[in-house]
Amino acid sequence: MTQQSTAIFTNVGERTNVTGSARFKRLILEEEYEKALDVAREQVENGAQVIDINMDEAMLDSKAAMVKFLNLIASEPDISRVPIMVDSSKWEVIEAGLKCIQGKAIVNSISLKEGEAPFIHQAKIIKRFGAAAVVMAFDETGQAETAQRKFEICERSYRILVDQIGFPPEDIIFDPNIFAVATGIEEHDNYAVEFIEGTRRIKENLPHCKVSGGVSNVSFSFRGNNPVREAIHSVFLYHAIQAGMDMGIVNAGQLAVYDDIPQELRKAVEDVILNKDPQAGERLVELAPKYSGMAQAAKVEDLEWRSWPVAKRLEHALVKGITEYIDEDTEECRAGMNKPIEVIEGPLMDGMNVVGDLFGAGKMFLPQVVKSARVMKRAVAYLDPYIEAEKQEGETNGKIVMATVKGDVHDIGKNIVGVVLQCNNYEVIDLGVMVPAEKILQTAIDEKADVIGLSGLITPSLDEMVHVAKEMTRRGFELPLLIGGATTSKAHTAVKIEPQYDKGVVYVNNASRAVGVVSNLLSKNQKSSFLAKTKEEYEKVREQQARKKPRSKPVTLQRARDNAIKLDWDNYTPPVPKKLGVTEFTDVSIKTLRQYIDWTPFFMTWSLAGKYPRILNDEIVGEQAQSLFADANAMLDEFEASGALQPLGVIGLFPANRVGDDIEIYSDETRSEVLALSCHLRQQTEKTDFPNYCLADYIAPKGVADYFGAFAVTGGLEEDDLAQAYDAKHDDYNKIMVKAVADRLAEAFAEYLHEQVRKEYWGYAPDENLSNDELIRENYQGIRPAPGYPACPEHTEKKKIWQLLNTEQRIGMKLTSSYAMWPGAAVSGWYFSHPQSKYYAVAAIQKDQVEDYAKRTGMTLAEAERWLSPNLGYDAP
Repeated sequence: MTQQSTAIFTNVGERTNVTGSARFKRLILEEEYEKALDVAREQVENGAQVIDINMDEAMLDSKAAMVKFLNLIASEPDISRVPIMVDSSKWEVIEAGLKCIQGKAIVNSISLKEGEAPFIHQAKIIKRFGAAAVVMAFDETGQAETAQRKFEICERSYRILVDQIGFPPEDIIFDPNIFAVATGIEEHDNYAVEFIEGTRRIKENLPHCKVSGGVSNVSFSFRGNNPVREAIHSVFLYHAIQAGMDMGIVNAGQLAVYDDIPQELRKAVEDVILNKDPQAGERLVELAPKYSGMAQAAKVEDLEWRSWPVAKRLEHALVKGITEYIDEDTEECRAGMNKPIEVIEGPLMDGMNVVGDLFGAGKMFLPQVVKSARVMKRAVAYLDPYIEAEKQEGETNGKIVMATVKGDVHDIGKNIVGVVLQCNNYEVIDLGVMVPAEKILQTAIDEKADVIGLSGLITPSLDEMVHVAKEMTRRGFELPLLIGGATTSKAHTAVKIEPQYDKGVVYVNNASRAVGVVSNLLSKNQKSSFLAKTKEEYEKVREQQARKKPRSKPVTLQRARDNAIKLDWDNYTPPVPKKLGVTEFTDVSIKTLRQYIDWTPFFMTWSLAGKYPRILNDEIVGEQAQSLFADANAMLDEFEASGALQPLGVIGLFPANRVGDDIEIYSDETRSEVLALSCHLRQQTEKTDFPNYCLADYIAPKGVADYFGAFAVTGGLEEDDLAQAYDAKHDDYNKIMVKAVADRLAEAFAEYLHEQVRKEYWGYAPDENLSNDELIRENYQGIRPAPGYPACPEHTEKKKIWQLLNTEQRIGMKLTSSYAMWPGAAVSGWYFSHPQSKYYAVAAIQKDQVEDYAKRTGMTLAEAERWLSPNLGYDAP
């Protein structure tokens, strides 16, 4: 495809779509709207000229979510500078969204499929808002397949819109339906031609309208073969854009250049797209394996690259992540240099610069970069004895001390950031996890570091980061401070951390941005302006936070309690567990747990976006996802055979009753001895159509025999030792992989045990028969909320689980001083059986509830405010 033909084409970004992005869906469901905004921001930064927003999810109040998200976008100029496409199958959601959008909106979509009356009604509303509309080539008899039908439906729609209701024709965007070609079904062979010709007729006869479409549909028959799919997209767009196509969902950065497609492949694709003869599809199918990508290319390369000059071989090994020949190539290179350090500063860094450039350009993905780092580390390890003998020090771009803060054990994200920085010639001193402020700061002094980086996953880590910043000020530090981790955010960094340290605090939300941030901070020419710009940006964030009105009006604790959910305990008999007490699970096999793995978050760990299993055939990341998936399963095979990683779990089921907002947990059916008091928080904002939820409401009051459960699981206590063993071999890839795999096993174990509880140990759903997809969608009775998450955000509740289950003594899992679970691959929580129990977010609470909670838990007010700080709806000291 030529540059000229793409210049008029508008890219629509669709990652802010709960049906298409697992990451965005999770953030919205967990009400992490600040982080969800980052998804939109990333799309704009990556070149999206329109962003499509969709909130159609069964477990979501789609209308409320759309309104909230659009209102937040309105205050983000770097996002709201591009048009918003409000996307929903529910008209009420579209209408509510239109009320929130500043500037010109686009509605996706309307059509004649339900007849003219609703079509006209919706179009009039869209017109009143001054919005544009995507109009599908769909009428009462179905979707249009032929050019004639596409034009007929679009012309009919156009005449109704323009002639009857005066809809501006320039605000009409027709989608004439792109369908797959070369499917082996003769009726499909002309689909691309039908779209192209339909587009041409629409543009020639319906003045001022636009034409759009979902481009990836056309190549669906070749999913898994990205080079051929890219060629199909390029050839299709080359002809469709000439016919008048204006916009669509396509990743322009991943398109093959039309003129650069091998002539043999281009001709075969062109024959298919233009349906030049009945055998065109068969010829492309026969030719496709030749261009199937890395597997095929590797066979050819094995015969070639070993004959290249050694510097070129090293670069190739780094880019491809090949370790087999690294020692011999490094030695050959060393023998030709004056000093061993020159191998690092020359060919190896040249190769890593190529890796960094490819990653920055989106042409390499994170798993590939981590494999490149493994090659680099092994080459450096080979050279270390020679360098040590000559006492040489090489030049780096800078030195960064990184640590997961005190009380926190999670480090997958930190490890990934470290690898990416090392790939760009930064020296990284990784202090590991649970690192106190004193050690972080003293190491930075001793090592003459240029930057300090802090990471954390659990909410108490946020307070520890504030403490580190205060200590840096007290001790007169001048180094920039980087902040990152799952619970961190730009807002928290701006409001809580940056005011404590004025020498530079920067929030880094993902690994790909770390290099740019550090580069700016260590550049003599750019540091001052970068920090000044960041300070100005954070000042605006603080102003926005100060002005931000609560989403809903706060109410008193008593009023919230008066609006509690009213469950009918008189006509409901809580199920009695078939086995009360504590049960250990020390011999559940990895083979069993693999059936319960939700793989989508695994790919997110490696910064590959997409829902499993679709991601394996994704046109952009599918090939890398397949490789990653194969490596993860190979590791699981190894652990399954060797027993090197043993998942462990424990559950407990106990008599229980609600007392106010707390749950009394008893030792036996006499209910005379209280083993523990599980204390819960109530939503404290004004509700009109819903109750103010509290988890305690799902347990029956005294006088009705009810029950309550707890659990704790880990993917294996051996997780850290296995990761350290890979680290000792300079193998970052498998170091990260073992933690990612262990994390999936822990989540799978939690899912497996909950199923066992429902069907056997509690036994209230003995006939349940759900697929893994249904389990992931939580299509079962009951919930298992975890302390630290939205429904019960207070982390100290975990100590009650440990007390009830004797967790550390039974299965070795521990709690840190900040109530993080060790090992990191761990899950714990409560079991509720009531059929109306559901997940929700406590959100902002007020001082009267915090004071009440402090009394119930035995904390001081200051302690309660510390542990509940993310949920405080007021400014605490």
